[in-house]
Formats: sequence, structure tokens, C-alpha cells
Amino acid sequence: MKTIIHKSDSRGFANHGWLQANHSFSFANFYNPEKVHFGALRVLNDDVVAPKMGFGTHPHNNMEIITIPLKGILKHKDNMGDEWIPVKPGEVQIMSAGTGVQHSEINGSADEHLGLFQIWVMPNKQNVKPRYDQKAFDVSERKNKLQVLVTSIDEDYEGSLKIHQDAIISRIDLDKGKTFEYTIKSKNHGVYVMNIYGKIIINNNPLETRDAIGVSDTDSFEINVEEDSSLLFIEVPMVF
Repeated sequence: MKTIIHKSDSRGFANHGWLQANHSFSFANFYNPEKVHFGALRVLNDDVVAPKMGFGTHPHNNMEIITIPLKGILKHKDNMGDEWIPVKPGEVQIMSAGTGVQHSEINGSADEHLGLFQIWVMPNKQNVKPRYDQKAFDVSERKNKLQVLVTSIDEDYEGSLKIHQDAIISRIDLDKGKTFEYTIKSKNHGVYVMNIYGKIIINNNPLETRDAIGVSDTDSFEINVEEDSSLLFIEVPMVF
């Protein structure tokens, strides 16, 4: 088993006043040559956005973008005809930028901060037709069991959002004292595990809130739960 540890305080941090941004990988003004990507995973940003503030209209192309609100209300607008769609905790949003898309993201609340993860996955197809989708997921369905949020558009997996990459994004909420075994799809895949909150141990590595570990070169690994914890798994091809 190969592992790489990213402690929460090793992330890039930017304070823009209206935006508090933590970058697991090199992004904007944060650059670390050892943290450019994990396989096809290019970006994992942990953002807190002030009320009524947000990101003005900006372009993307040839990237799969997944947004997971944690608290507050995200509102999304794009040039594909989507007008200020709300995205709330429990929901997940995907956008295949493909040949090019313009979009805006704002905090839809006048008094509550917006917290979210934004994930960029490098696609396995270039210049696809841009597309947008979102879906609500029942929080109770990830209680001590894996809840799959996103899979490849080329796979017939029901109930998940789809992106142009052989990736699997999932979540689980684990009770203290539980043990969970994660099975990796193939030898070519690795998993980036973000501990959203709590305390766990993976391969003798203790991980607390917002610590992360990348795991590859193994068929599976075990998670031991020391405190009630919530985990985000981003499984991607390591060679693509």
C-alpha cells in the first residue's frame, strides 16, 4: 500500500475577506510541487463564503467540476440556461465544462456563511458538450454505509451523478468504534480520503478533522473510527 498524508494545516490558505479558502492542491496563488494533483484529482478546495458574496462570471473548459455544499445555500448561474439554481447541503452539483462554459456561484443567504467543497477532476474525454446536473442525496443513506454520489458517465450505475472520468466520489458517516473496509475499483485507481470531521485511523495514520490521506497500490484498506466521523472519498485513475 502506498499512502500520502496531507494534514489540514499543510493546505494552502487564502483570506480574501469575503472568502476563506483552503487548497489541498496547488491553486491560484498557492503552489507546492508535491501537491499538484492526486491521479486525475486536480483540485479539492474547502471554501467558506460570506453572506451575499461569491464568484462572478468566469470560464472553465475541459474539467469535471463537482461541488458539495456543507452548510448554507449555494446559488449557481451559467450560460447553458441555468438561472440562479439553489444547491443545498445534502445535494451535489456537477458540471462538465467541456468545450467551454461560463458560470457564477454566490452565497444565496443574506446572513449565513456558505461552506462547500469544490472538486476538479481531469476528464478522460476532451471538448465534450458542456452539461450541468445536481441531485439530492438522503443523509440517512450514508450512516455507516457507503453512499455513492458520482460515477463515470460510461457506467450504468443508477442513482449517481455522472462525469467524464472513471472516478467514484462517495461519502460515509461512521459511528465511533466502527471499522469500515473500503475496496478500490482497480489496480489503476487510488483514493483520496478527506476526513470532513472526527477522528479515524488508516494504515496506522491518525487523521483528524480536515486531514486527508491518498491511498493507492492496494486492493482495499481499513478505517478504524475513534470518534464519530464523516468521510469524503474521491477515487480516481492514478494514470490517465
